Amino acid sequence: MSEGRWEPTAALLRAALVGLGGLVLAVVGGEPAVLALTAPLLLLAVPAVVRPRSRPRPASTVDHGSLREGQAVRVGLDLEVSEAPGGPDGAREVEQVTRVVVPTAFQRARPDGGQVSRLVRDGWQRSIEVEVSPRRWGTPVLGEEQVALFSRWGGWRWGPVAVTGRAVRVMPAGVYRSRAEAPRPRGLVGAHRAARPGSGTELAGIRPFQAGDRLRRIDWRVSLRTDELHVTTTRAEQDAGLLLVVDLFAEHGLSGGVDGDASSLDLTVRAAAALAEHAVRTGDRVALRPIGGRARAVPPGAGQRHLRRVLGTLADVRTGSSSADDVAPLDLRAGAGTTVVVLSPLLVDAVATTAAALVRRGLPVVVVDTLPPGLRPDPGQSDPVLVDLAWRMRRLEREQVATALAAIGCPVVVWRGAGTVDEVMRRLARRGQRPGVGGA
Repeated sequence: MSEGRWEPTAALLRAALVGLGGLVLAVVGGEPAVLALTAPLLLLAVPAVVRPRSRPRPASTVDHGSLREGQAVRVGLDLEVSEAPGGPDGAREVEQVTRVVVPTAFQRARPDGGQVSRLVRDGWQRSIEVEVSPRRWGTPVLGEEQVALFSRWGGWRWGPVAVTGRAVRVMPAGVYRSRAEAPRPRGLVGAHRAARPGSGTELAGIRPFQAGDRLRRIDWRVSLRTDELHVTTTRAEQDAGLLLVVDLFAEHGLSGGVDGDASSLDLTVRAAAALAEHAVRTGDRVALRPIGGRARAVPPGAGQRHLRRVLGTLADVRTGSSSADDVAPLDLRAGAGTTVVVLSPLLVDAVATTAAALVRRGLPVVVVDTLPPGLRPDPGQSDPVLVDLAWRMRRLEREQVATALAAIGCPVVVWRGAGTVDEVMRRLARRGQRPGVGGA
């Protein structure tokens, strides 16, 4: 926060000059009518002329350290006052506060666009608040503003001074619900139906009683009808592993925030967040592996605490300048029972190579195309005709890559929100139940 000092306001100077001028003119010129007109200004300037002796230090306060994009947070203003010896209460010397939130990309403030001016009654309060809503995921600084304080009678002004804000982690927004089963669950806890029998809630069949069966599994209706003990069998409920591979080589398109157009990076991050949240909600393990950018990998885990770690990592991702050749030899360490979802605009060949290598290992792999529909590059200073031709050729190459991936058993789907990968997950689950097909 920058330092300020008490300076007389234009209203005080105007009232003092006009009042004194009217007094001199009335005395020298013998015009009592002039004194009657200017005396109210002079009377108002007398109590306001006393300069405050305190040194206030305003500071923004943000109550939340993390939130979702599109949500709003209240930004309060605390005032710390260093009082002068023998002087009045420093906080009571402030009568009015004016706040102007610094305009920032992907942030929306209200009321009045973040411009608020209020009188302070009954001492200092935090009721002079503004709401700031980040419109895109990331780690923006909320609460940067210009603050001006006014003394009693509006005679003196402190500032405006710049008040620093607080860095807040904004999680990507994404809602995804699916009833599709995981292709090959391998764990012992979770909500997915397994191929093998076990302790669960879904009926698998009825068979004759065997030594070791639990008595509570006896089906008495069938046993009485057949004169032989029969028990019901259920399918085990198993957890599955989900590995999210996010392409951070480059961002294509312009981001308009949560309310506007989405770039390829927006679609990638929001889709990964939605899939991770859905997997954790169903009891599955989730891992995150960024490639080509500046982000850290998240090992497999489950639970809400792990979900917050995944979402926090997605909020911090940045595109980088990594070479595409560095991706091919990567060992993603995806074990059996793990479904791999690759989120990419498919403009880097090494991403498709990585997906194909995982398919050859026998893992279920789904590629989610996150290239914005209708995207056209900005030609800039180049020839628009040549840029358009090059872009059309690049899209044809993408289509060939997608066709080649589908031919080896790796479906490519365009991200369209909830239900995007349901059908391909069902197909992969049916494929995993065929004889002779197993996980790596």
